[in-house]
Amino acid sequence: MKSLIQIYTGDGKGKTTAALGLAVRAVGAGKKVAIVYFDKGGEHYSERKVLAERFAGEIDFFATGQDRIDPDSGQFRFGVEQQDIDEAARGLDLVRELIQKAQHDLIVLDEINTSASLGLLPAESVIELLRNKPDSIELVLTGRNVPQSFLDQADLVTEMGLVNHYYYHGTKAREGFDF
Repeated sequence: MKSLIQIYTGDGKGKTTAALGLAVRAVGAGKKVAIVYFDKGGEHYSERKVLAERFAGEIDFFATGQDRIDPDSGQFRFGVEQQDIDEAARGLDLVRELIQKAQHDLIVLDEINTSASLGLLPAESVIELLRNKPDSIELVLTGRNVPQSFLDQADLVTEMGLVNHYYYHGTKAREGFDF
């Protein structure tokens, strides 16, 4: 069975959540999963606790990026610093290593689309990875503002559309639901 390239994108909520759901489904079918988080440093992501405690040995995960959430205000730091670029390169190296080892059936590249669109990593490097992936490994790329060149390589593209979001009505990100 040839594995595919899937993309979850759009300005709506749910891209990472959908990828995590697919990861759990894959584990349920006896598959081994890896998740590389791009531009998501810090300890704010509740699913990592569950992945480490309950899915150890079935879902391996690697977090790259600086912590962009201020612990006092809860505000997100926008902008790109050199360390963001260095961390994105580290994430891409991790993905290359995982692909080379070929120990996983599914690899999720969480927020790689956004990382490429922000210039944290060259889109061409991701395209090279997509073109050279082995048939045995399914890849899922998540994040907003996906480059067209990624879309051109994908077998499936799902766009999460924003209809309404509580953030725009003053509700801040909530632990366990948003991170």
